[in-house]
Amino acid sequence: MAKRNTVSTATASAAPSRQRIWEIIRALHADGQRITTRDAWLLIPDSMPRTRVNDYFRSLAAGGYLECLNPERKPGVAAEFALIRDVGVEAPRVRRDGSVPPVPGREQLWRTLRIIGDFTAAGLAEAASTPESPIARNTAEEYCHFLQKAGYLQLSRPGSPGIAARYRLVHSRWTGPLAPMIQRTKCLFDPNTGETVYARVTKTEGGEP
Repeated sequence: MAKRNTVSTATASAAPSRQRIWEIIRALHADGQRITTRDAWLLIPDSMPRTRVNDYFRSLAAGGYLECLNPERKPGVAAEFALIRDVGVEAPRVRRDGSVPPVPGREQLWRTLRIIGDFTAAGLAEAASTPESPIARNTAEEYCHFLQKAGYLQLSRPGSPGIAARYRLVHSRWTGPLAPMIQRTKCLFDPNTGETVYARVTKTEGGEP
C-alpha cells in the first residue's frame, strides 16, 4: 500500500529518524487520529524501515510516553497508542527499556551556548559538562570553530597567543533544539533544517586549520 501524507511532515523530513517519528506521533495526537506504528510509518516521507518505527514505539511505551490502549487485543489487530507524556518538540532520547541515556556532548554544548551569552570554548565546556557527561575543552573548541565558520557564532574577541577567543550566539541563527552535527567528512549538518551549512574545503597544499 502506498504511503499517505495527511499530516504535515515539513519539519519531520529534515530531522533524524526518531525526531520524524515523534513529530508524527504528536501530529496524529493533535488531530485526534489514532496512533499505530503502521499509521506513523505510512506518514514518514522516506523509506524508513518499519522495524525502526516499531522499535521507537516500544521504547516510548517503556519510558511512559505512550500507552497501549488495547493490550488484550486479538491476533492480527493493530496495537493502538495514546500519547500520555508530551515533552515538547524534541523527540525523547530513550533506550529500549525506557531508560534515558546521558545527553551527547555536542547537544549539551548547543543547548548551553544559547543561555550563557559571551563565552570561551573552555567556559562553554565547563558550563555544559555534567558529572555523567563531562566535556573536554578540545571538543568544545572544535564545535565552536565549526559553528563560527557556519555563521551560528560570532567572534566577540578573536583569539591570540595566550588569549582564548570569545564567542556569542547569533540569535537569528538558532534553528531549533537539535544540535548541528560535525560529520565524518568534516561538514556541519543542521538536522533542524536538513541542510549542510558548512563544508571545510581542503586546499592542494594543506587545508583550513
